[in-house]
Amino acid sequence: MNIIFILIPIAILFVIIAGVVFFWAIRSEQFEDLDRQGSNILFDEEQPTRKPAKPADHDSQP
Repeated sequence: MNIIFILIPIAILFVIIAGVVFFWAIRSEQFEDLDRQGSNILFDEEQPTRKPAKPADHDSQP
């Protein structure tokens, strides 16, 4: 029975933390554009342009 005195405050603390995180996500507009990430997979990535490699210097001998 004594464990209830520990578990109830821990549960209340978890609920408060979850509420704070939820309201932070709402205020920082985390839920504004939920479809963009799902549709990004359908498009090809842009290929980065590569610079040509410098030719190796074969004239130098040890």
